[in-house]
Amino acid sequence: MQRAGGGRTVANAGIAADPPATIATIDPAMFERVVEVDLLGVWRTVRAALPHVIAARGHVLVTASLYAYFNGMTNAPYAMSKAGVEQFGRALRAELGIHGASAGVLYPGWVHTPIAGAAFGSNDITTRMREIAFPSLLGKAIAPTRVADAVVRGIENRSARVMVPRRWIPFSALRGVLNPVTDLIAERHPELRRLLRRLEETAVPTGKSPQTDSPS
Repeated sequence: MQRAGGGRTVANAGIAADPPATIATIDPAMFERVVEVDLLGVWRTVRAALPHVIAARGHVLVTASLYAYFNGMTNAPYAMSKAGVEQFGRALRAELGIHGASAGVLYPGWVHTPIAGAAFGSNDITTRMREIAFPSLLGKAIAPTRVADAVVRGIENRSARVMVPRRWIPFSALRGVLNPVTDLIAERHPELRRLLRRLEETAVPTGKSPQTDSPS
């Protein structure tokens, strides 16, 4: 979903590989398709809207993810794209300031949408991995309406960062400290290693298109 109007633009491109796969086993065409949509789709949307945003001294909101700063194992093309979107949004905010316009980055956590299906039951392996890597409240998904409400507030306030739910704020703020720790856990946790092996062993060539959220 990409929307523009009244000097405000939301670039919300988001698809993920289906089925989930490691970098060693993913269909190369699918990997590149996810990056094409999730990263370059945001760039193309914003580039087309920028003259109108600048003229109206408006605001751009680009959608990243908690995967902009969490380890993206089994979801690498999505994670690398969202990290790129974060950097794009930060640079854009600094550059638009000279025009009296602004930009922000949206960081949703888990949301009840089709793109999250593999982590919430449609794939037993990645569902279990989510349960291990994101215990308790961190692994809970929220309703899309909560994200929509946060988007509206973020645009109205011209916020640099919109994190929803807010429980993710400390993890982003402390990423320089926490990321080496969580990376080490991802690398050495016995059950995560076993599940990664299972995922690779069950990988088969696929011609399926990436899983995507329906426009809303």
